Amino acid sequence: MNKTRETKKSDSANSLIFGIRPVLEALETGLPLERVFLVKGSSHDNHRNIAKLSKKMGVPLKLVPQEKLQRLTRKNHQGVVAFSSPVAFFHIDSLLPQLFEDGKNPLLVLLDGVTDVRNFGAIARSAECFGAHAVVIGMDHSAPINGEAVKSSAGALLNIPICRSSDLVRTIETLKNSGVRCVACSEKAEINYREANFADPVCLVMGDEGEGIREAVLERCDDHVGIPMFGKTESLNVSVSAGILLAEMAQQRNNA
Repeated sequence: MNKTRETKKSDSANSLIFGIRPVLEALETGLPLERVFLVKGSSHDNHRNIAKLSKKMGVPLKLVPQEKLQRLTRKNHQGVVAFSSPVAFFHIDSLLPQLFEDGKNPLLVLLDGVTDVRNFGAIARSAECFGAHAVVIGMDHSAPINGEAVKSSAGALLNIPICRSSDLVRTIETLKNSGVRCVACSEKAEINYREANFADPVCLVMGDEGEGIREAVLERCDDHVGIPMFGKTESLNVSVSAGILLAEMAQQRNNA
């Protein structure tokens, strides 16, 4: 599985990297970066190089006002600040074929808009415990992968591949074209999750607690399943829902 890595893993928590040369070197050497903040409106050649290299390396880039950078650090940041990541990142386009080549029956988790660090960490923990092969997240509108996330995952984030995608809709299409069924967890679904077939290659799609799975993502999923509830509370925490579904998936696949 090492061939699919962008970089080597690091057990350290996020650290601040600032200044043109340090950030360029981090990108050029493949240091795992959680994201890059670049001053908005700059025409500096080095800033353009950082933007291009961030895109090439698949690192989230956000253009921000000078005041934002000043809040991140009072030191001479030269218009650019980056955060290192405690985990390495994988490419789903190369990870998935390798899983099939290794004789694996892929079980993936795709998160659309899960921005709470503790929920993200808890989902990663359940995913790793129940044998998922990777967690896929978007480049934007995703929880930061930092020390708190690693702690919330009980270290699971250091043991399961994390894939970043700039287009989750395209990623779902790639999965489906590769023979992976994409199953969305939705409160509006009429199918009980226990009635669904999870024995074959499958990707569990979970969304934000408030907004849910975006319509463009939801409509491309093969199936929509729900968890029946009998109390007065309207919904479950997203990480709890993910744990319930992953447990069912693991049991079905073990029986198969």
